Amino acid sequence: MLRNVIGDLGHFFVILSFISALLSAFSYYWSTRFAGDDLKRRGWIINGRSAFYLHGFAVLGVVATLFIIIYRHYFEYHYAWSHSSLHLPTHYMISCFWEGQEGSFLLWLFWHTILGFVLIATNRFWEPTLMTIFALVQAFLASMILGVVIPGIDLKIGSSPFILLREVFLDEDIFRVDPNFIPEDGRGLNPLLQNYWMVIHPPTLFLGFATTLIPFGYCIAGLWTRKYKEWIRPALPWALFSGAILGLGILMGGYWAYETLSFGGYWNWDPVENAVYVPWLVLIAAIHTMITFRNSSTALKFAMVLVVATFVLILYSTFLTRSGILGDASVHSFTDLGLSGQLLIYLLFFALGSIVLLVTHWRKIPTTEKEVSTYSREFWIFMGAIVLCLMGFQVLLPTSIPVYNSIVESLGGISNIAPPADQVAYYSKFQLWFAVVVALLSGTGQFFWWKRIDKAQLKKELTVPVMLSMIVSALIIAVGRVNEISFIVLLTSGVYTVIANTKILLEVWKSSPKLSGGAVAHIGIGMILVGILFSAGYSKVVSLNTTGLLISRDASEEFNNENLLLFLNEPKFMAGYDIEYKGERLEPRNRRGFIDKNLVRGTSDPIKVVAKEDLYYGNNKLYNARDTLEIYPENTYYEIEYTNKKGRKFSLFPRAQINEDMGGLLASPDIRRGFSRDLYTHVSSVRNPDEPVEWSELQEFEIMQGENFFVNDYVATLENVKRISTVDGVNLGSEDVAIEGTVKVLGEEKEYEAKPIFLIKDRMVGRIPSEVPDLGLKLTLMNVHPEANTFTVGTNTRQKDWVVLKAMEKPYINVLWIGTLVLMLGFGIAINRRYVEFKKMREKGQE
Repeated sequence: MLRNVIGDLGHFFVILSFISALLSAFSYYWSTRFAGDDLKRRGWIINGRSAFYLHGFAVLGVVATLFIIIYRHYFEYHYAWSHSSLHLPTHYMISCFWEGQEGSFLLWLFWHTILGFVLIATNRFWEPTLMTIFALVQAFLASMILGVVIPGIDLKIGSSPFILLREVFLDEDIFRVDPNFIPEDGRGLNPLLQNYWMVIHPPTLFLGFATTLIPFGYCIAGLWTRKYKEWIRPALPWALFSGAILGLGILMGGYWAYETLSFGGYWNWDPVENAVYVPWLVLIAAIHTMITFRNSSTALKFAMVLVVATFVLILYSTFLTRSGILGDASVHSFTDLGLSGQLLIYLLFFALGSIVLLVTHWRKIPTTEKEVSTYSREFWIFMGAIVLCLMGFQVLLPTSIPVYNSIVESLGGISNIAPPADQVAYYSKFQLWFAVVVALLSGTGQFFWWKRIDKAQLKKELTVPVMLSMIVSALIIAVGRVNEISFIVLLTSGVYTVIANTKILLEVWKSSPKLSGGAVAHIGIGMILVGILFSAGYSKVVSLNTTGLLISRDASEEFNNENLLLFLNEPKFMAGYDIEYKGERLEPRNRRGFIDKNLVRGTSDPIKVVAKEDLYYGNNKLYNARDTLEIYPENTYYEIEYTNKKGRKFSLFPRAQINEDMGGLLASPDIRRGFSRDLYTHVSSVRNPDEPVEWSELQEFEIMQGENFFVNDYVATLENVKRISTVDGVNLGSEDVAIEGTVKVLGEEKEYEAKPIFLIKDRMVGRIPSEVPDLGLKLTLMNVHPEANTFTVGTNTRQKDWVVLKAMEKPYINVLWIGTLVLMLGFGIAINRRYVEFKKMREKGQE
């Protein structure tokens, strides 16, 4: 019963959320019209608040109904069928929720709802104007999942996550025959998203998106009410929080890429990555100008422009990634669901509205006549903000090339400007020098921030940090063999940032630790730059093919040079290690570890297999023989055993999946983490299990029980032959005969066992061969010769299992990850300080 009505219920909640958001915006707006009539003003505020609470209830209702549809596998709904499947564990079903466009819009709506509740509860002074903006944004977002078609003009508003599968594939034969057809299973979650980071990265990133609305809302409210200065105080803690969360979301995405994708890095300058990176840079610039105004009453106009620009850029990034305009320029962008027009209206409404409001109030915004000196903190903050904006602008221009082409074509022209072919090299060569300037400003500017300083005193303060930076950098350059000029400059500037801010931190910590947030954050920035320099600039391929043999004639020269072909159990030497491919492994669902694929047999249920013998992972026994266990059938892991010069062993388990719908091989790396470097390993090519196996011609041996024979250079022994009463999949009658032979084969590292079966059923002869996959052997009990007490064993051989492996070393990448933690710690200290200040002022009634 529930599955028949839940879609309608969910759609009702969507419509309710849209209408209640509009009602809330109208009521809050109307309350601002009665500034002199407290009774009417209060009444409209209560109406707006009640409507927003109703909106929040509706959004939670949409979330609940959609998750029930996914969790209970109601595959008659297109969203559940497109993104989920029966075999996904609960945490990946949560990922299914936001894999699609509709779900991600809903996640955004959800975070705005929670933030709206918090703002209503904590800041009643700004509530009418701030929540007008909030509710209006919510109405736009709710319209994106409305899924309503206006009759007569055939206008579609939004894409509903509750549309039925048959409504999408109405013309398909299956629905013509059976309109009530429900698929047994869904298409499942994108395998690249089956990673724990995808459970926490998107919610964090969308929370970052959502929080940019708060400083924007305060800024617009300040312009609206002519409280041009007052909005900074409540907005600043939220801006810091937004900068921290959005930055954390970006870094989580980088770490997900590092762990999951096989390009060997954490940042690829993909247009979708750029579309989030640029607003974050502008937001950081905005935060610094807001702090400048709080301390010296300067840069208010600049702060307003940057806060507005941050939110508008978030909307622009949404348009880029969801309108389909990027096309093939990004592998991460969503396909166009027909929402490009709505997204454009959403962007233009707030962009043009904000510009008009800024222009009309520009002359009334207070400015200071204070002269800005080169030796003032305002100058250095202003310079830093300018550099951050230019840094973002350089990325934004080429990222927007598809937009330029689309605009020209829509005007009847022809434009085929191509984005950079090598986007990593293109963006990096510019961003590196911007990063150098940011690092130098981050180190030097802090000295102006905490004390009044002149030219002579500045020289005195900088002497020790500069000297230490030169010495430390020289040591790192010598040890790390840094030889490129640009890398030397970046390294020195990053080290200088760390040392200079450490000096500031030690001085500040003695007097007031709560003021240390900026110094700590800048130390994190310096560490991140040094980590990026070594992990990206000095990453090296260690799986070099020195055999002189091509892996594939169809592959590129780079592929043949930078990959190793490993046959099963045949060791090779690489980068100080003996490496050996040990075979295909499966991951059990309810145990930690991996199991040998050859030691289990499948069942009719793809997620369930039966253990042929006791299963171990290392010294830990996972399952007993004949146990039925659950696995993740879509993924295969390839065990690569490494042995160092001291004889110490460890194994890596890179993952791969053959998925023709997504371009063939989907590979994810496994990483051996070390203090000074990571060993990064993934498979570049594997044997496709769906391709037919080419067996050699049958070779027959007539042997006695206990006799040895040679198969493909392996010693085999017919251990025993016995009659059996049952055969899997065969119904034996009383006059039928089944004989099972046990053949032991001595492989390179262990002994294998094959059990071919000879059948006489209904007076007809049958044979069930037994395969030894690790050795590429198939053995068949061909015949029984009772008069001679001998048996004929047939053998076929094939190429042994293999993988093509690529391995890289990532030096000092942990400096990058530790730097991100230090950066977040700095944000946390700063947020706490600003919130405490705001709370004290609020308690005094000076909001």
